[in-house]
Amino acid sequence: MLWYSCHRILALLPVLLVISVVVFCLVHLAPGDPVLVMLGNDASPADIAALRQQMGLDKPLLVQFIAWSGAVLRGDLGHSLFMNASVVSLFFQHLQPTLALAIYAQLIALVLGLGGGILSAWQHGRFTDRVVRWLATLGMSVPGFLLGLFLIFFFAVQLRWFPVVGYRSSGGSLLANLWYLTLPALALGFRIAALIARMTRAVMLDVLQENFIKTARAKGVPERRVLLRHTLKNALIPILTICGESFASLVTGTIVIESVFGIPGVGSLIVDSIERRDFTVIQGTVLLITFSYVLINLLVDLLSYLADPRISVTGKSA
Repeated sequence: MLWYSCHRILALLPVLLVISVVVFCLVHLAPGDPVLVMLGNDASPADIAALRQQMGLDKPLLVQFIAWSGAVLRGDLGHSLFMNASVVSLFFQHLQPTLALAIYAQLIALVLGLGGGILSAWQHGRFTDRVVRWLATLGMSVPGFLLGLFLIFFFAVQLRWFPVVGYRSSGGSLLANLWYLTLPALALGFRIAALIARMTRAVMLDVLQENFIKTARAKGVPERRVLLRHTLKNALIPILTICGESFASLVTGTIVIESVFGIPGVGSLIVDSIERRDFTVIQGTVLLITFSYVLINLLVDLLSYLADPRISVTGKSA
């Protein structure tokens, strides 16, 4: 396992390199100039040229990329062009709302997805199964931002059960924080719940056809024990994988939901940086998000191995 972990971590380096090149090129070749944003359209050409030289934006793109890459290798992701703070500090300042939202959405997705998948597999072919499958299809089809707008209109505007937008920091009580995050977590987690429900149902139906399940039923084992102890346990690995991948996508995919609900997370940081043309923040934040995504997937692989040591992490048969 140690060799596998080191191999996956080393494999992360070319991924980060490709992502850094793509993001650097997209950001610098896109229309818009941060110097004009900072000075305004009425600035003189001399002031614009002086500021561009001070920021190093007058140099060729290759020279800028090499300088930025060298700083990244030293652990320096740079400083914001508009805020007196480093990219790393800005990232961690906005990380708490994103993590809180992602964890809350993942818990909702696990409860709804696992419960719905198990119920659908148990009631295979019946009315309950059809309802769960219809809801899963709906969850896969409706975009998160559209569901978020519906939730705002119904639960916040009409019923006034939840706030329309905003976020309360950790200074408040846990219930107050959850109250602000419930609607965005539902909008973000419903699609993941549909994914988990479909995967759980499919895997459990396959396991239910195995001979050891038929043997357990023939011996008179209660159906609840057959479902939870025998079926779900043997279907755990693919379910664990989809849950881990979904959590990674939640952490990296909250941009739209944070914008809809006005949550000051990493997604809002990226959107604001794009509007201001803050090159260093965009590049550094995307690199950190990419690293987090790959790291979470690595942890999922290791947890899958711990859950079932028969899985080979060396590429050879166990």
